[in-house]
Amino acid sequence: MHESPHGVTIGALAAAAGVGVETIRYYQRRRLLPEPARARGGVRRYGPADVARVRFVKSAQRTGFSLDEIAQLLQLEDGAQCAQARAIAAHRLLDVRRRMADLQRIEAALAELVGRCADPRSRVACPLIASLQQAA
Repeated sequence: MHESPHGVTIGALAAAAGVGVETIRYYQRRRLLPEPARARGGVRRYGPADVARVRFVKSAQRTGFSLDEIAQLLQLEDGAQCAQARAIAAHRLLDVRRRMADLQRIEAALAELVGRCADPRSRVACPLIASLQQAA
């Protein structure tokens, strides 16, 4: 990021953080990123801390945190409330484990249905369709 003494534009911020300009604006609406005052010429200028903040948000999203959870983590960013950050992460971990269990059940059901489709002894035209129709 080639920063002028007055900061960079929203486009340069977005490029440096690896996101689109609309993502920056969305984060500002969600109050995840402060919206700086307009400098002379009516252009907002951003600094390295803004790039770091956007990268933090994206990293947290990739880890599975919701934007609401990320907002909570940003309030704890000084690192002094590690127990609170841990509680947020523990809640996210529990949710991920629940979703994984759901996906494993879905995988088993689909594998069984796909297996039925391959069974030449089946008495219906398509066992998968028949099973789904019965479940509805």
